[in-house]
Amino acid sequence: MDGTLVDTERLWWEAVEHVAAGLGRSLTEADEEDVLGRPVEHTAEMLSRATGAPFAEVAADLHREFADRVRSGVVARPGALRLLDALAEDGVPTALVTASPRVIADLVVEGLGAGRFAVTVTADDTPRTKPAPDPYLAACRALGVEPASCVAVEDTRTGVSSAEAAGCAVLAVPSLAPIAAAPGRTVRESLEDVTPAGLRDMITTREVPEPSDPSDLTDPSDLPESSDLRDSSDPRELRVMSWNLWFGGTKVRHYREKQLKIILESGVDVVGLQETYGTAARELAEALGWEYHQAGENLGVISRFPITGRLGAADPGFYGGTGVRVTLGPDQDVVLWSAHLDYTPYGPYEASFDGLAGPELAAHESVRLGQVREILAAMAPDLAARDTTPVLLVGDFNAPSHLDRDDSEWPVTRAAEEAGLRDSYREAHPDPVRRPGHTWSPVHTDHEDGSGRPEPQDRIDYVLYAGSGLRVLDSRTLVTGTPRTWPDVEDNDWPSDHAAVITTFSLGRVVRSD
Repeated sequence: MDGTLVDTERLWWEAVEHVAAGLGRSLTEADEEDVLGRPVEHTAEMLSRATGAPFAEVAADLHREFADRVRSGVVARPGALRLLDALAEDGVPTALVTASPRVIADLVVEGLGAGRFAVTVTADDTPRTKPAPDPYLAACRALGVEPASCVAVEDTRTGVSSAEAAGCAVLAVPSLAPIAAAPGRTVRESLEDVTPAGLRDMITTREVPEPSDPSDLTDPSDLPESSDLRDSSDPRELRVMSWNLWFGGTKVRHYREKQLKIILESGVDVVGLQETYGTAARELAEALGWEYHQAGENLGVISRFPITGRLGAADPGFYGGTGVRVTLGPDQDVVLWSAHLDYTPYGPYEASFDGLAGPELAAHESVRLGQVREILAAMAPDLAARDTTPVLLVGDFNAPSHLDRDDSEWPVTRAAEEAGLRDSYREAHPDPVRRPGHTWSPVHTDHEDGSGRPEPQDRIDYVLYAGSGLRVLDSRTLVTGTPRTWPDVEDNDWPSDHAAVITTFSLGRVVRSD
């Protein structure tokens, strides 16, 4: 509704901005994830936590400010009413799915004219709202249709995550924040040129009956008006995440729900996990409807695409590596390994606290160097075939990069580089001073020993890759909210002591030699 059907997304931002200013806080671009596409309660909680104002008062002020702006008159987004009328003429049932409360949705529907929607689902109607899939699943049930037969029209990343988690194709029309194209997702600047026939094409190109047809992973945003498929050699996106869950997330309340929310909102496709606490990979995958591989108590991989092979030892021990083969489409696989290396002795401590010099620091990396060499040896067949099947190595190395620091050789990352793996984050951000990319630690600012010494911040989590079929489009670290520091972490939105690393690759189709 907001920002897609009517121009209320900006009204909502203005309402939040007004309330936040009254509490002495200015909104910035970093607040978009906690404002755009969010229910009132989520944004109220964020402002309450940031300012100390009572949650109930903040929520009431947000409701009032937004309702006042809606009552003053809403304007339909370009092409929205024309498209709704065309769908009605074609007999296509439509549902309104919004994270706004019922009272606001009813005001908007009344202003546009009753009868435009067969079903209206609001934040009041499901236990969880966006980005959870519940609202779209409820709308599909009410319409009596399968999600795979539906197109969801959305304008925020939160809404896109909700619809895709439910199994809908998505037409994204960004309002305030950009949304990237992805397999099964079309991005348009407006609804002005969208037709019922075009929406049907998004379903038919997504549900190709012949598995040999490459269109099952074709990005519809690049399709011509006809049903002809684009050249299958065109690149697509693959978003890969490395995430140390920190004892499975158990240090933070409601950790599993928070993990799911983060994965959905980030739009990732494959996640290499560390510190899974034995069950995290399975539980996350089952909740998402994804596939998973759990290796021992500490390592795992989850994937929205089919996992068609499991590599390495079934139980590599607490430290080590595990791999999977993921099938993205006909004749297109990737191999991903998730690794966790020992944390003692920790080089940044020895450099900062003990004053060790370069040769000693390098010598003390021997345990991790042995572990990474074992993983690289297990990966050797995959690395040899990297030009036909791209390879990724992600994980918590517990070691700085030789690309970031010159106080030692830092041989662990150098060994990975010598094996042919490239550092996606440093490739996207070559200057380590300007973009350090620290992943350790968002919750440790002082050392745990109580000495008051500042905790060394460093980049120790990586998404490495090899293969001519991959090209880095973007790489970033991710921490949501404003985490409180250790030990007061139980109410953090971010349920880990590491930042995650997310790299978006363009994935070109490769020609197999066989």
